[in-house]
Amino acid sequence: MKKYSVVILLLIVNLFTFNNPVLSQGISSHQIDSLVDASFKAMPDQAGIAIAVIKDGKIVHSKGYGVTSINTKEKVDENTLFAIASNSKAFTAATLAILVDEGKLAWNDKVIDYIPEFKMYNPYVTADFTIIDLLTHRSGLGLGAGDLLIFPGSPDITISDILNSFQHQKQVSSFRTKFDYDNLLYIVAGEVVKRVSGMEWTEFVESRIMKPLGMNRSAAANARIPDRKNIAIPHSSETGTLKTISADDNYELIAPAGGIYTSVKDLSSWVLMQLNKGKYGNELKNQIFSEERQNEMWFPYTNLNFRVYPDKNSGNHFQGYGLGWFISDMRGYIVIHHTGGLAGMLSQVTLIPELNAGVIVLTNSLPGGMSYSTLSGSIVDAITGNKTRDRIGEMKVRLEKEQSNADSVLTAVWNTSKNPFVAGIDVNNFTGIFEDPWFGKVEVFKKGEDLYIKALRSPLLTGKMLFYKATTFAVKWDYSDMNCDAFATFNLNPEGKAIEIKMAGISPNIDFSFDFQDLHLKRVEE
Repeated sequence: MKKYSVVILLLIVNLFTFNNPVLSQGISSHQIDSLVDASFKAMPDQAGIAIAVIKDGKIVHSKGYGVTSINTKEKVDENTLFAIASNSKAFTAATLAILVDEGKLAWNDKVIDYIPEFKMYNPYVTADFTIIDLLTHRSGLGLGAGDLLIFPGSPDITISDILNSFQHQKQVSSFRTKFDYDNLLYIVAGEVVKRVSGMEWTEFVESRIMKPLGMNRSAAANARIPDRKNIAIPHSSETGTLKTISADDNYELIAPAGGIYTSVKDLSSWVLMQLNKGKYGNELKNQIFSEERQNEMWFPYTNLNFRVYPDKNSGNHFQGYGLGWFISDMRGYIVIHHTGGLAGMLSQVTLIPELNAGVIVLTNSLPGGMSYSTLSGSIVDAITGNKTRDRIGEMKVRLEKEQSNADSVLTAVWNTSKNPFVAGIDVNNFTGIFEDPWFGKVEVFKKGEDLYIKALRSPLLTGKMLFYKATTFAVKWDYSDMNCDAFATFNLNPEGKAIEIKMAGISPNIDFSFDFQDLHLKRVEE
């Protein structure tokens, strides 16, 4: 869904990597095993990986590597459940495609026809916003707009809060002109499914897609997993050594944007159905959605880039976004793909329809050597006959450089920051309640000899405030599963009293879903 950074959205055609064995178009399990072994050796801060490969319409590899948890040491296998995050978006598009096939809605229907209280940042956009617009990241809002409502997570947030938020968010581009990845609008898409079908999105996707395909271990959300055994635990080494962290997707609201848990075995059935143009079962007599609907889902509605002369590494000319899928070309083949990322869970699903091929990589480590992308890229290289690159080695260099840069920034900030009481700051000028129209209220308050801030609607965002410079404080959140500490800069009135707060992430590697920069907090109470 979110995450590791915006990089995970666009890595597919410019993937980095290591000295791995040359993979032939006949791609063998032994070669994949060797590739995974090379990844673990190059970057050992990884817990588990699961990979499935489909070639010529058949599953030629389905296997797990590493562990579900570094604490229990339970082995990953083909049935291990992982959170696939934003790879859930293609399922949301498919649920709507089913309803289109049934004549219950049309792609160009207006959202307000189904959700009258839906309201965007201006009347024209509200009136003209279609079902397709919910799925194509061209709303005019910024990258990850409003994601703080759902990350790091709050069961208190409702669909009404999501629907109310858009009118208060800032427009950054003209409607339907620019790609900016969005999660909240996929939640709205799930609400459309509910209002049209009379079923919660979670129930619809499980009964209309997962059950027919035999995805019996899978669930539309964490809380709905039927068998709690053999589930990958998220890990992170972002703040030091590899450790287990808590899942940040444990409520159903976010499910249409990134809630699904599945295994490579179950997900292979989904990929095979996609490669078979919506058909499945004995002699492909059954159908989830029509070929016409699939063509519509695989159409590049939103342009990301186009080049006349291909990229020297991938042979890529273009990249666009369809309905729940990225679409690009690679060495003459159209490639359909998506990534997914939550705290400690990264995944990639890639389809090459002309070769009747697919690659699934699920991981439970952040950043985990970005193996979800390097392994996918290397296997896709082999399938498409591309020249094998040292993807793992290149990624290792890149991650080390990014981590070094982030460490230097963070070290400088925390070495400069100090307790505001010790610094002689009159904290009474900063305490009080401030409110943003879409995010809600935050409180700045004294706690013993410390100054704290907490988001009233997002309880995980509570943290100590240290004086940095001028009227800026550095916030060290109690939540530490991801590196999301933030600056809070106060604007003061002539009497020196804080009247508003602007925020921004501190780390250059902060995930885009921590969109602190979009907050405009104004004082509402002392």
